[in-house]
Amino acid sequence: MPIELLAPAGNMEKLQMAILYGADAVYLAGQRFGLRAGAGNFSDEELEAALEYAHHRNKKVYVTMNTLPHNQDFTGMGEYIQYITQLGVDAVIVSDPGVFSLVREISPDLPVHISTQANITNHHSARFWQQQGASRMIAARELSLDELAFIHQQLPSLEIEAFVHGAMCISYSGRCLLSNFLCGRDANRGDCAHPCRWKYYLMEEKRPGEYFPVVEDGSGTFLFNSKDLCMIEHIPDLIRSGVTSFKIEGRMKSAFYVATIVRAYRMALDAYLQDPDNYVFDHKWLEEVSKVSHRSFTTGFFLNKPGPESQKYSSGGYIKTWEFVGVVHEYDESTGTLLIEQRNRILKGDEIEIMQPDGTNIPLIVEDMWDMEGCLITSAPHPQMRLKMMISKKVQPYSMIRKNLNKA
Repeated sequence: MPIELLAPAGNMEKLQMAILYGADAVYLAGQRFGLRAGAGNFSDEELEAALEYAHHRNKKVYVTMNTLPHNQDFTGMGEYIQYITQLGVDAVIVSDPGVFSLVREISPDLPVHISTQANITNHHSARFWQQQGASRMIAARELSLDELAFIHQQLPSLEIEAFVHGAMCISYSGRCLLSNFLCGRDANRGDCAHPCRWKYYLMEEKRPGEYFPVVEDGSGTFLFNSKDLCMIEHIPDLIRSGVTSFKIEGRMKSAFYVATIVRAYRMALDAYLQDPDNYVFDHKWLEEVSKVSHRSFTTGFFLNKPGPESQKYSSGGYIKTWEFVGVVHEYDESTGTLLIEQRNRILKGDEIEIMQPDGTNIPLIVEDMWDMEGCLITSAPHPQMRLKMMISKKVQPYSMIRKNLNKA
């Protein structure tokens, strides 16, 4: 089976960037039945535009319907399944047997992928879903490479998709009740409040308002805060285990995050697929994924059962060494001028890096900048303002501009 790089698409801009920077397929949700209520998600008109954009470039679109629905949540679901089938989506992602049976009844030819929410942790479960008609399993995050390899050996025709990069849930495959219990927001219906990232204190019943820190080994109070998954150093091992779809987490992350992570994995995957026998990991790929806001990295359950080293007890925050400051809309070769849409403040004298879709980076020190009226400016402080700057090298459209905060 060909190896697929699968990227998150929380909105149309993220979908476009995912595809421009190397994704083979994207996964997204309409405005109902998906598990990311906080993502932008796609209206019917946007979904049509997304499919047209992706299919025109021979890329695939998978629609998530992976909530764990209650009776009332099935209202309108049949019509929605008919609608996305008519649009020509490439597959639907489900976790609930009731949703699965409805999809098979209404659209028997629509490929169905079984969500990580279904917690497939053994080859018997995988065989069950394949016998029902599923074409792909999205592996539970609790599976090791050896366990994935065994499932692949038992069911070689079943596609295996696995999360390889992104945030980890304290319950890993996502069946968590903490958000619902603490603030009434149901993680299993797309509305998680992420209480696993909060800082906790202990209060004795008869001493209200007197808080004591909850400390584990003297290192901190963020007891549930998992590190981020990163498997970019283990691509050969993943492929040998039978994984055919490399899934990146992050429908609620920025377009800059999506583009950066997709591009790094694209470069690493292509290098391996072009010459597996002589493949050598290039540490610049790990440096690239570290240039977006992230927590410390872990390999999750893939290599061994995670212990305390996979949690970040001292802080619930992110490591942020680079900042996304703009998108290149066009380059005028005749004048050597970039047209940029600003995303964060740009100042004269900033040391920036232009990240191009083809994998190359162009370092640049910001000198003269002009606003759209042609006036010379020393800063671009207004959100999404357009500006121009000079550069001697040709720059690809939709390149992203980032700034090293350690040099700001």
